[in-house]
Amino acid sequence: MTTDPRQAALTAATTPEPWDILVIGGGASGLGTAVEAATRGYRTLLLEAHDYAKGTSSRSTKLVHGGVRYLAQGNVSLVREALHERGLLKQNAPHLVRDLGFLIAAYKWWAAPFYGIGLKMYDLLAGKLNLQASRYVNKAQALARTPTLKQAGLKGGILYFDGQFDDSRLAITLMRSLEDHGGVTLNHAPVVGLIREGGRVVGARFRDDETGQEHEVRARAVVNATGVFVDDIRRMERSDVKPMLSPSQGVHVVVDRRFLPGDSAIMVPRTDDGRVLFAVPWHDHVVIGTTDTPVPETSLEPRALPEEIDFILRTAAQYMDPAPTRADVRSVYVGLRPLVKAAEGTDTKSLSRDHVIRISDGGLITLTGGKWTTYRRMGEDTVNRAAAQAGLPERLSLTAGLKLHGATQADLPEHWKVYGTDAEWVQSLPGANQKIHQALPYTEAEVRWAARAEQARTVEDVLSRRLRALLLNAQASIEAAPRVAAILAEELGRDQAWQAGQVRAYTDVAQGYVLR
Repeated sequence: MTTDPRQAALTAATTPEPWDILVIGGGASGLGTAVEAATRGYRTLLLEAHDYAKGTSSRSTKLVHGGVRYLAQGNVSLVREALHERGLLKQNAPHLVRDLGFLIAAYKWWAAPFYGIGLKMYDLLAGKLNLQASRYVNKAQALARTPTLKQAGLKGGILYFDGQFDDSRLAITLMRSLEDHGGVTLNHAPVVGLIREGGRVVGARFRDDETGQEHEVRARAVVNATGVFVDDIRRMERSDVKPMLSPSQGVHVVVDRRFLPGDSAIMVPRTDDGRVLFAVPWHDHVVIGTTDTPVPETSLEPRALPEEIDFILRTAAQYMDPAPTRADVRSVYVGLRPLVKAAEGTDTKSLSRDHVIRISDGGLITLTGGKWTTYRRMGEDTVNRAAAQAGLPERLSLTAGLKLHGATQADLPEHWKVYGTDAEWVQSLPGANQKIHQALPYTEAEVRWAARAEQARTVEDVLSRRLRALLLNAQASIEAAPRVAAILAEELGRDQAWQAGQVRAYTDVAQGYVLR
């Protein structure tokens, strides 16, 4: 057993000295805000109720993109900003972001010139940070890039380029970057109440879920960046506050790579319900999605509706040959979008994906909306507001040029690339050549690293977010859970009863990702 690093983090978090900025929430927006604050030299604490990227931030379509659909909606400013941020993220985290070609197949004579014009605008908006220029490809070239594309009636297509990444690995990288710059961060530490003095929010009470003990922390500025759960925190300040969000859910299915064996993704620009659909190669599998279904309430583990899965598979079958069926689905995952409320009757797919910052009368700063691609800009805007409100010394933002933890241009093997410069340390640990399951690419050394260096506390933390086993093959991840629990118990000093409880808890969650 190694020394458990959590106690040191808990001690640092509960210092009696007030923090400059307290961030509640460890997803894209919270981590982006905390890194922004810490790199400006502000004393920064981040508290996460469950685990980093536990919610929406680990369940994206795995794209760093400007949003072709937003261009069609006429939201040019959002697209321009997102394309700029896409370019910065590729420079700052080259171990996590790569260029990926997307093919829009043309089955009608007008489709290629129609979409080609729009994508030239996309290229122009990216400016000097554009990845590669979009271009027309003929039928043979289209099939060379995507061999399983349906051939009947295919005229050719438009090839354009966007970025691809691993969302929860970026979250862990931001957590490590925050620590690198003096910030303190703690997961499994839900905020259970806000501290108010003279009508102002001056801190929060949180519970350490591992001990059940509650602690108080104070801060000059408190940021609520809890994604789809921001209204829960806002109600801690004022119980009658009007909800900000109209959440919707996006469903993805994951299938084997044989359904998309080429080197490009497929983008369907207009599905039957007016959305876009992607089939994207990812970690030697294929992610297909997504949907946009309004949901009445938020939950930690949202579930796909049968009609959503049918819609994805039916749409995929219009373009892929062979097309995946329900029997081919390795995992189903669902993310909730924190869409800011609009007028009554507005369709969720037409709601803005811009981020929104609201400051309450008591000074609670709430950040919501946005998407992974613009996480850095969200953080910059929020810290600007927080610093001004708290009277902190004005300091320039450094994150546009900040290399994130592990950043390297080294040509690492694909599997180890997400660790960047940490890869050699991971591979030096026991079990570097021992897989946790034959159907999964992950090793026992990665489980040890997750516990020692990446704040993994549970089997789910490891199999869902430090490794991506839950999304790649849910059933295989369930079968790997006992071994992962045993390694974690060794690393964290836990007993057999803890291991058994962890396996039960993980199995309960993971069963929801298996398509029955």
